[in-house]
Amino acid sequence: MNSDKRNRLEENPFTYSISKNQTVFISYEGKQIKIAKGKEAEKLIGKVQQAETDKDVQLVLAKATGNFKHGNEKMGK
Repeated sequence: MNSDKRNRLEENPFTYSISKNQTVFISYEGKQIKIAKGKEAEKLIGKVQQAETDKDVQLVLAKATGNFKHGNEKMGK
């Protein structure tokens, strides 16, 4: 499951929370960027629960947000 070739997920930039009605809120560096509801949220919760390490959880969250793997992201100096 490891495809973080530039180790961008080592700092754990993604966080998530699950509400009482099973809505998943995903944040990147403190900013909320995605809300998953319904079947999408169920799949996401299942994948997060199956993740073995923190890095795996980060990878699941990054993939769920979608717009984070183009290869042109710039590294901070």
